Amino acid sequence: MAQITAALVKSLRETSGAGMMDCKKALTETEGDLEAAVDWLRTKGLAAAAKKSGRVAAEGLVAVQAAGKKAAIAEVNSETDFVARNEQFQTFVSDIAGVVLATGETDIEALAKVAYPGSEKTVGETLAANISTIGENMNIRRAVALEVEEGLVASYIHGAVVDGLGRIAVLVGLKSSAGEDVLAPLGKQLAMHIAAANPASLSEDDLDPAILEREKQVQMDKARESGKPENIIEKMIVGRMRKYLEEIVLLHQTFVIDGETKISDVVAKAAKDAGTEIELVSYVRMEVGDGIEKKEEDFAAEVAAVAGN
Repeated sequence: MAQITAALVKSLRETSGAGMMDCKKALTETEGDLEAAVDWLRTKGLAAAAKKSGRVAAEGLVAVQAAGKKAAIAEVNSETDFVARNEQFQTFVSDIAGVVLATGETDIEALAKVAYPGSEKTVGETLAANISTIGENMNIRRAVALEVEEGLVASYIHGAVVDGLGRIAVLVGLKSSAGEDVLAPLGKQLAMHIAAANPASLSEDDLDPAILEREKQVQMDKARESGKPENIIEKMIVGRMRKYLEEIVLLHQTFVIDGETKISDVVAKAAKDAGTEIELVSYVRMEVGDGIEKKEEDFAAEVAAVAGN
C-alpha cells in the first residue's frame, strides 16, 4: 500500500478543493494515485459535501437585491475569505438574495426548498452541489426582506467585492410621497451611517429594556464608587443614560457624515427641503460572520494530523 504523505494530501486538496479528510480517504482508496483520487472525489458529489458540514463557516458574503419599495439581504457563509472571491460562490449568494426578494421567504429551512433560479434543483440542492465542487463547508445563515407601502427601501454595501456583494449590507426603509431622486441619496447616506455606527435600535421604544437596565446598573455602580449621595447619583445617572442613548439609538445618533447633526434632524431637514413628510421607519444591518465563534486553525498541523504524521 502506498504511503499517504502530508505533501500528497496537500497536493490533492489544492488540485480538487476538497477537504483534508476527504482527500486522505480518496488517496487511501486509490492507493496514492493522485489522478484517480481526483476522480474518486468527483464521483462522491453530495456525499463528499455532507462531510464538510461540521466545519465552521464564518467567512463569506452578504448580498443585496433591491426593487423600489422592497429589498432583501442574504448572508451565505464559507470557511475562508478566499472563497468569497470565487465567482461561482458570488453568483450563488447574489441569487439567494434575489430569491428572497422575489418570494419574501426568510425562513432558512423553507428557503432551502424553493426552486433555484434557472435550475431544476432547489436552493438546498444547489448549495450542497456548490459545497462539493468548491470544497468548503457553506451555509445560508440568514435572510431578511424589507418593504414599505409608500416610499423607498434604500440599500448600501460596505466593503463591496463586486456590485451588490460585500462584508456589510444595510437596508433603510423610508416612508414618504417624495420621489426616488430625493429618497435614494438620503437613504444611501443613512445606510452608510448605519454601517459605520451600528446602532442597537431605531428608536428608544424599540430598544430591549434589558439592555437599558443593564447599562443603568453599570452606571449606578460606577457612580456609587465616587462616594456621592444617592440624590446626586440619580441626577448623574439621568445624564449618563441620555448620553448612552445618543450613542446606540439611531434617531439620537450624530450623523457620521457631518459629525454634528442628529439623524432625526437629518431626516427632518430632508423632509422640509422636499416639501413633504419623510419618515425613517425601519432599517436592517447585516455583517458577515457577526456572532459566529471562529476557531483558529493551524493549517500545517491539520495537514500533518490527517496524513497521520
